[in-house]
Amino acid sequence: MQGMEKLIDELKHKIVSSLNLIDIQPEDIGNDDQLVGGDLGIDSIDILEMVIVIERDYGVAIDNKEIGQQVFKSLATLAEHIYQHSPRLST
Repeated sequence: MQGMEKLIDELKHKIVSSLNLIDIQPEDIGNDDQLVGGDLGIDSIDILEMVIVIERDYGVAIDNKEIGQQVFKSLATLAEHIYQHSPRLST
């Protein structure tokens, strides 16, 4: 699934750049790493920023807390949600 790999790579770069993660490189983020409360230091304010980026760049709204908790478990769950719901990625 080449499209998913490309999306995951894009998301790694967006997370690092949009959240200004100074000591973290995109390649340091594992696909199954915990996003919120994990080693990356991402908190709820950062997630709000990511929600805006995801909606702007992929057309995918994450508009309730329950969905957000599921989607932001890891980079893999985030990418899967975007891949399934983005009109810009549909084939």
